[in-house]
Amino acid sequence: MKRIDENGGRADAAETARKSKHTEDIPRPISQHGVIGNLKTTALVATDGTIDFLCWPDLDSASVFCALLDPENGGGFDLTPVIPGARPIQMYIPDTNVLLTRWLGETGSAEIVDLMPLLAPDGALKCRLIRRLRVTRGKAKLKLRCWPRTDYARNVPTVEQGDGYVLFTDGNGFAMRLQTDIALDIGDGEVTAELDLKSGDQIDFVLDDITADYAKDKRLSTDDITAQIKDTIKYWQQWAGHSSYRGRWREAVNRSALALKLLTSKQHGSIAAAATFGLPEAPGGNRNWDYRASWIRDASFTVYALMRLGYQEEATAFTKWVSDRADISHCGRLEIMYKLDGSRQVQEADLEHLAGYGGAQPVRAGNSAATQLQLDIYGELLDSIYIANKYGEAISHRDWLGICDVVDHVCEIWQQPDAGIWEIRREDREHLHSRLMCWVAVDRAIRLAQKRSLAAPFGRWIEARNAINEDIWQNFWNDEKKHFVKAKGSTEVDGAILMMPLVRFISATDPAWLSTLDVIGEQLADDSMVMRYKDADGLDGDEGAFATCSFWYVECLARAGRLPEARFNFEKLLLLGNHLGLYAEEFDCKGNFLGNFPQAFTHLALISAAFYLDRALDGRYGQWRA
Repeated sequence: MKRIDENGGRADAAETARKSKHTEDIPRPISQHGVIGNLKTTALVATDGTIDFLCWPDLDSASVFCALLDPENGGGFDLTPVIPGARPIQMYIPDTNVLLTRWLGETGSAEIVDLMPLLAPDGALKCRLIRRLRVTRGKAKLKLRCWPRTDYARNVPTVEQGDGYVLFTDGNGFAMRLQTDIALDIGDGEVTAELDLKSGDQIDFVLDDITADYAKDKRLSTDDITAQIKDTIKYWQQWAGHSSYRGRWREAVNRSALALKLLTSKQHGSIAAAATFGLPEAPGGNRNWDYRASWIRDASFTVYALMRLGYQEEATAFTKWVSDRADISHCGRLEIMYKLDGSRQVQEADLEHLAGYGGAQPVRAGNSAATQLQLDIYGELLDSIYIANKYGEAISHRDWLGICDVVDHVCEIWQQPDAGIWEIRREDREHLHSRLMCWVAVDRAIRLAQKRSLAAPFGRWIEARNAINEDIWQNFWNDEKKHFVKAKGSTEVDGAILMMPLVRFISATDPAWLSTLDVIGEQLADDSMVMRYKDADGLDGDEGAFATCSFWYVECLARAGRLPEARFNFEKLLLLGNHLGLYAEEFDCKGNFLGNFPQAFTHLALISAAFYLDRALDGRYGQWRA
């Protein structure tokens, strides 16, 4: 039944108009951003030179800039060289996370280099952001506005003028210093400037998270800033140079790896699911979650992707971090997500004072899904630990004991209903993907113990693995429909089923799987874009195509031997990335970005698909088998 509004018009027509207005009112769409970071936090830089999203000093701290979610009140750092008719271009300095935004016009050209230097080894520097503006030709007018809004834009800070700097404070422990050599006009919680510049002029801006005794903090000279820019470029290029991938899509794979690295915590070893909170999965809707946490699932997949490219350090650090979580639990039970420092994720709160991206409300910080039961996390975790040990550093005795507790816990609970990988906010069900990943958890533990000659209760584990295998075939294969189903008692498929051949539960060319793959293509795929599911999930409104499922679909096609189709779909998906090769969580029907950005899940799935498809096209299949 369609609801009628007071004017006699259909409510859904008003909703459609609201969603259309949503896309028109966004000054800086998600896709028009690059991301920079220092392995502690990240910032989004739009193509117009605005930093409109920054949580400070940590990625899961409260925001200081979130104009992306509220252009009028969210806070930002607007820095624009005004050149009539200029064309903006944005790129990364090759093989780095140092961003270059250029403006090319008839009367002049200018550029801004944006970066966050890596943390000082002695820990003296908490956080720093550098912006260097240079006029490369002709003339330009500089327009600047720096207007932090602390505690998720609840507070307007005070501004104090110093010698070559201004200080923003909010009385709650926040202190951020902006250094520059140009004169700044002080307003209510902001500084502004307008300045005429000519070819060769260069101005530096430095934001610091400073000590309480800021008067004694050393101001950076131009040479100091230049050295930090060079050091940051060198770090990223050396890191990117360690990649072992030499395939057809090297640029896309390397950019995805660099994006994943930005989401890792150098201090803790944890890995965030995304850099943002509150970006909607449906235009103007209420699916506006906070992904600035370390999901066991997403982080484990990220480790797997980086390991494929030869990055062992990240795998070792994450294994240590997650082993500490298992040790703390003393029973093998893990939360589905944690804050980056390993503490419990906070409950979500509605930030009702924020307008929302395109009016999508409520904006949420924190995530109540942290309390859900999601059994699949154990499979992703054990798969990543297995791969890390197979190709890298051997697991310690202490960590193995923690893993044994985890596997014993899985053997006890694998039959329970849960919320599933998609965090459905309704009654728990017995999900195929959750059952599948419980099988993976036990299977990989057995394999690891055998490979490293580790003590393990093999009889009990093998019995559990066989029981899960039998349960999947008995309860999740629909003999009438001739395909696997997403949940016990269901007749529907979902995108998570695509993991079945990827974790090698079933052969990618098994007739039972091929018929399932065809049904997924028919019911969930719109060309190369694949949805997670189509039935009700306990929330209002619809969502877009899920980018991760789209790349999983490509890999499944390749493993099934349908290489031309797989390659064609993969190339189409590469076209949906933004100008920098970055991806959000979902696509709308036009391929525009929806959801949080950049999304680890999407980039790791891209790496996996590119890795396998490239070898398949070369006739090389044998590497990285579980």
